[in-house]
Amino acid sequence: MRNGGVHVSGVIIHEWMESVGGGERVVDALAASFPDAPIITPWDDVPDRYAPGRVRQSWLARTPLRRHKAASIPFLLEWWRRLPAVDADWMLCCTHLFAHHARMLPPERDVPKFVYTHSPARYIWEPEIDKRGDGRLARLAAAPLRSIDRRRAREPEKIAANSRFVAERIARCWDRESTVIYPPVDLSVFPGGDDELTPDELTVLDSLPTGYLLGASRFVPYKRLDLAIRAGAAADLPVVIAGDGPERERLVALAAQHPGRVTFVARPSNELLRALYRRAAVFFFGPIEDFGIMPVEAMAAGTPVVGNAVGGAAETVQDGVTGALFRSTDAAELRRAVETAIAVDEEACRARARLFDGSTFGDRIVEWMGV
Repeated sequence: MRNGGVHVSGVIIHEWMESVGGGERVVDALAASFPDAPIITPWDDVPDRYAPGRVRQSWLARTPLRRHKAASIPFLLEWWRRLPAVDADWMLCCTHLFAHHARMLPPERDVPKFVYTHSPARYIWEPEIDKRGDGRLARLAAAPLRSIDRRRAREPEKIAANSRFVAERIARCWDRESTVIYPPVDLSVFPGGDDELTPDELTVLDSLPTGYLLGASRFVPYKRLDLAIRAGAAADLPVVIAGDGPERERLVALAAQHPGRVTFVARPSNELLRALYRRAAVFFFGPIEDFGIMPVEAMAAGTPVVGNAVGGAAETVQDGVTGALFRSTDAAELRRAVETAIAVDEEACRARARLFDGSTFGDRIVEWMGV
């Protein structure tokens, strides 16, 4: 079905809509930059995020498959190639899996395609980083999926990467050049103040120990919140872990090995998360991440960051200036990194964060696309 006979500037394609995540922040910025562009996604778990009718979902949204991403992949591979035609001048795909495979049915099949890449699918290209691709079925499917993925990656007019780290992966996996455009980080709300908290949130904040090491993210294995707990123990600092997810039980069990030293804050609001940043002695960011918005947010709050020397954090955190980068996970190295980070100047952290201000992200995308 065409777009009701109405011509629009373009179409925004997204992997799937979740309530939180760096990918959703990118789509928010794109939606603001291209206000007439419909958003096409397999399913939308945040139905009130945009104006009614702007987001168009697949038939998968009406099935239990929307809750089972791995099981939905065979159906998604076909659906991406048969999107309903829209009278538009371009498609802009935000991908970390297969959204860049998108193609509209005739007559719009040859609409120019641009791809903003959070990463080629780690599950199939680098399962040693993302263990979700390390199962038997995933390994069997990886080779044919890589072949399809590389072929589809030849279609875009241009590819952008969210970091130099991802640009190198794009060259290695897809044999394509890309332009690095860092994702938008909203710095206008930092550092914030306690007056934006609810009474219950103030109670939570006041119950926390002073001088704590903060780890925060979804509780999934590759986010390596276990390293935040280990780093706190190595540096003899109390630890606060903020978030929630399927790893909660394992993290709670690990915390029990350090009685009274680890506190969990479940699903903090954005306002409470900013307060957690402000009061932390150091923010610990353990994963090999494609970019990593949270280290920039922590620095914007004036808090130094300990980050992984491999991955996107190495492009934002300045070793010895705004924090420290760890190069192994043994206790001595984690302690060294924490002690180095705590000694840095908080104004240097804020100045570094300003370099990643997302207020010009839309303009950079428009310039890159040439539309």
